[in-house]
Amino acid sequence: MLKQRLQQKLLQKLSPQQIQLIKLLEVPTMQLEQRIKKELEENPILEEGREENSEMDDSRMDEDPDKEKDEISLEEFKDEYDIPAYRLNARNRSHDDEKVVEIPFSAGVSFHENLSNQLGMRIIDDHKQALGHYILGNIDDDGYLRRDLENIIDDLAFSLNISTTLEELRDILLMIQEFDPHGVGARNLQECLILQLERHAREGRDNEETKNAHVILTDFFEEFTRKHYDKIQNRMNLNDQQMKFAINEIIRLNPKPGGDLSDSNMQSYHQIVPDFVLEDNDGILELSLNSKNAPDLRINSLYANMLKSYNEERKIQNQNKNQKEAAVYVRQKVESAKWFMEAIRQRQHTLILTMNAIMEFQKEYFRSGGDEMRLRPMILKDISERTSLDISTISRVANSKYIQTDWGIFPLKYFFSEGLQTDTGEEVSTREIKKILEECVQGEDKRRPVTDDKLALILKQKGYLIARRTVAKYREQLNLPVARLRKEL
Repeated sequence: MLKQRLQQKLLQKLSPQQIQLIKLLEVPTMQLEQRIKKELEENPILEEGREENSEMDDSRMDEDPDKEKDEISLEEFKDEYDIPAYRLNARNRSHDDEKVVEIPFSAGVSFHENLSNQLGMRIIDDHKQALGHYILGNIDDDGYLRRDLENIIDDLAFSLNISTTLEELRDILLMIQEFDPHGVGARNLQECLILQLERHAREGRDNEETKNAHVILTDFFEEFTRKHYDKIQNRMNLNDQQMKFAINEIIRLNPKPGGDLSDSNMQSYHQIVPDFVLEDNDGILELSLNSKNAPDLRINSLYANMLKSYNEERKIQNQNKNQKEAAVYVRQKVESAKWFMEAIRQRQHTLILTMNAIMEFQKEYFRSGGDEMRLRPMILKDISERTSLDISTISRVANSKYIQTDWGIFPLKYFFSEGLQTDTGEEVSTREIKKILEECVQGEDKRRPVTDDKLALILKQKGYLIARRTVAKYREQLNLPVARLRKEL
């Protein structure tokens, strides 16, 4: 049975300008530049350049613009626009410009294209070519074949209606495993390393170290991964020097044959453009926004005058249908341009406000020239309280933003860290503790690496009361393996 009822709700909605500002706060400098270009393409009202009022000097603000035009001298005009004939001569160069370096155009070949080209150079029939290309399609960016050959047989039958046998696929795979880079087409790490050693042997590098390394990978791979070197030495009857040379031979192998040639790796490199620039002028820290973060935008004067004329005609009711539609379109675009310009201004203000608060909080660090031990514990809430901005806003500003200093370029997230108390009650940054852990691991005896329990004891002696599990967590954040895996001969 249908019933009608009244219900009152209180909802909070963001305005379009607030949504636009939130999105602009999240993007880094390079993406902001693309976002501005997109807005300029979509909105003909918006254009690059300073507003006309801001271009006038303060001392000439009250002067008549027409008088200014009259006072422009002919000599100034001539000096600015007259171009000497020699500048138009393409072959005219000074002695300093005699050596002209031309930058060649470079077009790279992806990892899978390289493998496909090598397959095309093999003299095989179309059937085997199709099998080879399908296997190559299943090789990942690291150079491994992650799919079983039995499953590939089923895939070929159902998707491409190609019938084959396991022996035929194995022959094709063996051929692919001879391609460059060495070790490509392996189904696991052990096979990948063995393939590389076998290639070395075929190329004439079949020495004692290579033979011992091959035996270790073939018969004692699990012991090798666990670094049980003593057990391997006893089983193979090797002395310390022979064992060390064999291990070094294995370490020099490439566990990821795809490496730098992989498609995803080629696309992962990107240029970092800092959002802030910090300069130290005789002990005075000066912070500025990257110029790309503060673009000059204005409303096109032609469209502004057009809208003004439309409004005047509307007042005297002298508009036809086309003029009304044009007036609505121009008015919407003008409002959109104003919203976008205001969002950019608010973004600049929020970025500067947040970075100034971070600098003030980490004043000792910036004045010390980047000493990590001077970093104070700082969380998003600390900056939020100093700037009176929401924590989510601080998080958006800190995300994907960088600052350029005299000692390097750092992400804003670098300056945020949790805090711990020492035995004296002093609060220190976890980054300081990680620095000590890293120094302890770097200075340890690699034959007897320091365990997490000993690391916790060392920190306790220095006044940092930290549990072993916390030490393990910080060690993992530093990408340091456990003591057993750091052992070396």
